[in-house]
Amino acid sequence: MKIKAHKLFRTDDSQVAFKRSPNQSSGTIQPRFLVMHYTAGSSAESSISWLTNPMANASAHLVIGRDGSITQLVAFNRKAWHAGRSQWRGVKGLNSHSIGIELDNPGLLQGSAGNWRTTWGRLVPDNEVLVDSNGSGWHVYTEQQLEVARDVALTLVRHYGLEEIVGHKDIAPTRKNDPGAAFPMTTFQSLVDGRDSDDEEEVFETTTALNIRKGPGTEFDKFDEVSPLPKGTRLSILDSQSVWRRVDVLDMVNNEMDIVGWVHGRYIARI
Repeated sequence: MKIKAHKLFRTDDSQVAFKRSPNQSSGTIQPRFLVMHYTAGSSAESSISWLTNPMANASAHLVIGRDGSITQLVAFNRKAWHAGRSQWRGVKGLNSHSIGIELDNPGLLQGSAGNWRTTWGRLVPDNEVLVDSNGSGWHVYTEQQLEVARDVALTLVRHYGLEEIVGHKDIAPTRKNDPGAAFPMTTFQSLVDGRDSDDEEEVFETTTALNIRKGPGTEFDKFDEVSPLPKGTRLSILDSQSVWRRVDVLDMVNNEMDIVGWVHGRYIARI
């Protein structure tokens, strides 16, 4: 992807959909940060409709749908209203210092296994739910959505020299939860750290002690002789299915080599 006159274009020079939001401030900004959000809405289309409604008093620079579709609402050098009352590393009012991306996702779910629901009552299948350490359920992001978001984020980081990628919860912790536990924040933050290159083999590491399984889901048995993989174990990704990654373990674990299995993508990060 590429940026021209603070608008997002694809590599074939076609511009992504642009629907101007009136919810923006006059003047220009020099963005320093990228802030990731979830929409908490029922669809990308409904969120775009709301964020372009003057009554919303809210907007973002981009909305990315679950199918990977992108709609730009505000030019990247204009102040969108996505952060609200916020502070990060001594900087107050992040609207004036950041680009905001909204990902179509209902966020925190209600209920429990077999009956996870959005706040408006839509049932979410268990295989689309990440349950965090507190037992809370989060609707997972789609692979296509995350891949597009990663490409967009990398383009923005490189074009504007952004200093950091953060979540709305980071900058407004008493008010917001987004982008939530299902978002691979560590992987996205690595885009700023200079560890992402299309010319190099991608190596990942576990961010916590992590079970490795015989298939893509908790219903599959784990490899008891090497589970859990220690934090910091290096991995190479061979395949993906939903939020699961089929990996080749690059390190020796419990005197075992040539380990291939499935791990949850939420708990690995690019190095």
